Amino acid sequence: MTSNERSLNGKVAVVTGAGQGIGKAIAIGYANAGAAVCSVARTQSDIDQTVAEIHNAGGTGAAVRADVTDSESIAEAFEATRRRFGGIDIVVINAGGNRDQSADVEHSNSEDWIDTIEVNLFGAYHTAKAAIPYLKKRGAGKIITMGSGLGHRGRVGGSAYASAKAALSMLTRVLAQELWQHNISVNELIPGPVKTERTIEQYADRPGSVFRDGSEWAKDPVDVVPLALFLAAQPDKGPTGQTYSLMRRDM
Repeated sequence: MTSNERSLNGKVAVVTGAGQGIGKAIAIGYANAGAAVCSVARTQSDIDQTVAEIHNAGGTGAAVRADVTDSESIAEAFEATRRRFGGIDIVVINAGGNRDQSADVEHSNSEDWIDTIEVNLFGAYHTAKAAIPYLKKRGAGKIITMGSGLGHRGRVGGSAYASAKAALSMLTRVLAQELWQHNISVNELIPGPVKTERTIEQYADRPGSVFRDGSEWAKDPVDVVPLALFLAAQPDKGPTGQTYSLMRRDM
């Protein structure tokens, strides 16, 4: 690996939802770029596997089990990262999910609807709130939130997830306004459709694209890594409060 590829040398990153899918790919990608990476998720075996792959590739990583919907749990994860690696420079707020599979609001399950808001929005809030003091101590930092096109355009039957991601998009912008004077940038990454453990069956009969006309790209988690690296490696006075998308359609 050339020095140009190791764009995160000396940096410490925390990636939530790092046990599978996009989060796992980003954690490994950041470690390959030279960062020490703390992989955070609720399932210990998943993040242990992520860290094993990091170590097998010669990288530096640690696994910390935490639940982003529990403010004390995620705060402890950041403190554990500081103790292990000395500080924190980059935070990827990736943990999320869609527990509401209803057809519409009228027929939705209230508990599933609220749970979806909790993990995608409240979880992001708890993560950002816990991260900010550590980033301020470094004098600069990056927060990258994992958005969704549904948060910008909505979809029938997806009210909970769309509402949570729309709120997360606004939270990203407000955080950027609050933190730019501390050289902490906050940007939203919208990956578009990604084939993960949860969605692989959805895209199994559509190789290469989600739509038959080729207007969308069903990507693998590793395809999101270059944009995540780009955002993490921007200068301290670089872009903030922006949305970066890998979609092929208008959001």
